Amino acid sequence: MDVIVIGGGIVGLSSAYYLAKAGMDVTLCEKGSIGMESTARSAGGIRMQFSTDINARLSVASRDVWDSFTEKFGVDIAYRKSGYLFLARTEETATQFRENVAMQNSLGIESEYLSPSEAADYCPGLRSNRFVGATYNATDGYADPNLAVQGYATKARELGVDIRTKTAVRDVLTDESGVTGVETDAGKLDADYVVNAAGAWAANLASMADVDLPIHPRRRQIAIVDPTQPIPEDHPLTIDLDTGSYFRPERDGAAIVGGHFDDEDADVNPDAYSDSMAIEWAATAVEHAADYTAYFDGDSRIRRGWAGLYAVTPDHHPIIEETIPGFVTAAGFSGHGFQHAPATGQLVAELCVDGESSLVDIDSLSSRRFERGSEFVERNVA
Repeated sequence: MDVIVIGGGIVGLSSAYYLAKAGMDVTLCEKGSIGMESTARSAGGIRMQFSTDINARLSVASRDVWDSFTEKFGVDIAYRKSGYLFLARTEETATQFRENVAMQNSLGIESEYLSPSEAADYCPGLRSNRFVGATYNATDGYADPNLAVQGYATKARELGVDIRTKTAVRDVLTDESGVTGVETDAGKLDADYVVNAAGAWAANLASMADVDLPIHPRRRQIAIVDPTQPIPEDHPLTIDLDTGSYFRPERDGAAIVGGHFDDEDADVNPDAYSDSMAIEWAATAVEHAADYTAYFDGDSRIRRGWAGLYAVTPDHHPIIEETIPGFVTAAGFSGHGFQHAPATGQLVAELCVDGESSLVDIDSLSSRRFERGSEFVERNVA
């Protein structure tokens, strides 16, 4: 069977790889260069700590691939397991943390609930009096997204995937039976399946097949900062969940600082947004980090930064399904696409080859959940 994957980010490349591994003839179309949109602008987080069962299961299903990536793909992705530390300012959030840890532990995830003083053991610069509780997982960490893209792309090509860059899809072709192919700016391509892995462009692509998906392009920013006090490289990625602020150590003594602090979160045009960091936002991000850690203050220097796009759904969970016959959606990860890409690629292959998933039960990730009213929301967002 012929499959066309649309989108050359980490989710599209993972999907192409596992489809080819399953014996499909795969063509991947990317309007620009592979891995240069949202994937390249990702912080590269890989974690087990989520607030919903399905997101935690996607992490568990991806874990073995990340742990053995160098062996399987021949690329060292600079995977550093320095842990994730989530912080709660309110009793309501702390109660949710306890529930999260119990759920995660039931799946074999070794997270733990901490007191504020115990959290400071992992992050000595923490102003622990700001918080009432925390969670920690030592095996969480981060990797280099660009290196992961190279690994997937190389192996996909070795399996025969035709990766076509600078090839924009202009239309998704359908008949009474479902999707039949796509029209690109280089011509028509026939296919038995079309995979929508277009990230922030996924809703636009779906509309070409007369499908309405609630996937919204939202701008997010990251700053590279010289902290006033050096942060040891083995310190965890630390998240003040109630304010949305986070930071982690970076190379050469720098730190990554991020977060979304505006009450409004408007959609942006993915073809016309600015990928430059706003200095006003960066100053606010450093102020937030300085409120709860001694590593930052008014003397911290902002080196540089960038902006990228999250593909956000109303409940911060992806849509993974065969939306209409022959049209498979794998998008809307709300900032979690990089870490869940290995499981997602395998699920896409199962949907195309077997017509159903077995790696993870993804019934809850159907777009139909929004018609009946989604009852779950991912709270551990960063």
